Amino acid sequence: MSKRIYLASPHMSKEGYEQKYVKEAFDTNWIAPLGENVNKFEEELANYVGAKYAAALSAGTAAIHMAFKALDVKKGDIVFCSDLTFSATANPIIYQNATPVFIDSEKETWNMDPKALEKAFEKYPNPKAVIVVHLYGVPAKIDEIKEICDKHNVPLVEDAAESLGATYKGKQTGTFGKYGIYSFNGNKIITTSGGGMLISDDEERIAKVRFWSTQSREKARHYEHKEIGYNYRMSNIVAGIGRGQLKVLDERLAQKKHIYDTYKEGLKDISDIEMAPVPKDSKPNFWLSVLTLKENSKVKPIDIMEALEKENIETRPVWKPMHMQPVFKDYDFIKVEGEPVSTELFENGVCLPSDTKMSDVEQNRVIEIIKNLWK
Repeated sequence: MSKRIYLASPHMSKEGYEQKYVKEAFDTNWIAPLGENVNKFEEELANYVGAKYAAALSAGTAAIHMAFKALDVKKGDIVFCSDLTFSATANPIIYQNATPVFIDSEKETWNMDPKALEKAFEKYPNPKAVIVVHLYGVPAKIDEIKEICDKHNVPLVEDAAESLGATYKGKQTGTFGKYGIYSFNGNKIITTSGGGMLISDDEERIAKVRFWSTQSREKARHYEHKEIGYNYRMSNIVAGIGRGQLKVLDERLAQKKHIYDTYKEGLKDISDIEMAPVPKDSKPNFWLSVLTLKENSKVKPIDIMEALEKENIETRPVWKPMHMQPVFKDYDFIKVEGEPVSTELFENGVCLPSDTKMSDVEQNRVIEIIKNLWK
């Protein structure tokens, strides 16, 4: 069996930046939560994206949860949520006993459709929040979405878990809304093995999130708690890995773009294939390179996935939309008209290997296997 080609796996720096910061944590015996690495990682990440404040947490999901808690989302509240995403975007709405309403995608970015969002506001005039996802690292129509939210005076949360480093009109995704979240899961563009970050320009709320995330422990000699807390803080070891990874983020962005461009060029002669869009005014981070097949293609997504699987090459379907998930079957879904765009993308899409450790030779092998399905 040939060497495994991964969809996206951790890629430590060749310079060993991560080990340097982790070693410092060990040398000072400061491996537990909090410490210099946590403080510096928050500061360095905030500086990179252009946010004022950041809270380093145990996962991107924890960051979304804390954003909703900071917005006082609670039972009886409605939260508008991107339909085409991973369940981690929607689950924290349920953690807060609120009600998700899922919003369909549009074809130009695959993200939340501003027209469907407007329609949702017509049906539910007073949601507590809107959470938009920048899917696969492609910025949503964030200007339009933010304008709609501002018009209705509803706070916007950006799930930028997949889009760290992506920009819209030169501004980093995650920095348009009241809160932005990033993920450092093992498959993300940079990783801390697991972890997330909540960013905001609201100093008081970020300080409160740090407090909640350390079990809401009051400043008393004994253990005093006046509020329910969470064990959500990032450890000093994990933050050390993140600081090292942040140093190679620009390099990873270039590698991810090279992978996407190579697929686009290599598959351009197959008329049934379309690569994920690169919208005007946007610079995606190309976290995953994704293709879709035309409805009448003789080759189906499963054919591509199975052909590559036989060669020890990892792929993945496009996210299954939230409105199709059994756990969310009782919640409303808003689309403009016709077949949901999110359903269409799920049924016709394939996430291709986008590992930054993959060589050009390996990627060209992937391309040839796909092309051979049309011969």
